Amino acid sequence: MSYETLGRRRAIMEEACKDLGIKFEFATAPDPTSDIGIPGAQQFILEKVPQWLQQYAPNGEKVAFFCTNDAETEPLLKQLMASKNGYFIEADLPSPLMGYPGALGIDLSKEAGNFPAILKKVESTVVAKGGKGRFGTWAYSYGYTTTAGLGEFAKRVIEGKAKKDSMKDLFAAYGKYTPGAKWTGAYNTDAATGVKAKNHILIYQDTYIMGKGYLPTTSLKVPEKYYTITKQ
Repeated sequence: MSYETLGRRRAIMEEACKDLGIKFEFATAPDPTSDIGIPGAQQFILEKVPQWLQQYAPNGEKVAFFCTNDAETEPLLKQLMASKNGYFIEADLPSPLMGYPGALGIDLSKEAGNFPAILKKVESTVVAKGGKGRFGTWAYSYGYTTTAGLGEFAKRVIEGKAKKDSMKDLFAAYGKYTPGAKWTGAYNTDAATGVKAKNHILIYQDTYIMGKGYLPTTSLKVPEKYYTITKQ
């Protein structure tokens, strides 16, 4: 939470929950880079998730979890899949490869590099295990898409087919490698001054819910007040 963008994200999430009538809870977990290592941190999550579900949803209310650490995503998914009321809408670094293969025991060696095939296999497993409508991701990994998308964007700018200051052209370049998914974003706003940077864009891909499809997140207009919320 000491990172500016991550601390602000948490503050924005909390404010949005207030606006939407959702109870927000903040909990901490051991750092996998500490003495207990990844195994210890993952074991903590395995043991705590059932307790958190009982604590925050004693009567079976719907509970959506968000995890800021990639190593702890797998055990979180595993325990939420075993529940009936646990939701995992999106990972810190959303991808069908983030946590799902390990948590569900999915072999994706034959689908390597083919994200539509990867998503299809992950989704079918999630649905078969009773997770339809409770688990989400980005259909395409951010790292993969950014590498290919920025390369394509640079190529189009050089060829005169795109303008380097056009977000629309940037999203179109990303879209070449993410068929079916949409992108949007905004210039980063300095929370202290309200000034929008013209060389720093925060982007996001539409969220895909297993068993249901894409949410219309990229078509929603973000209220201006969220751009100036500072980290707590």
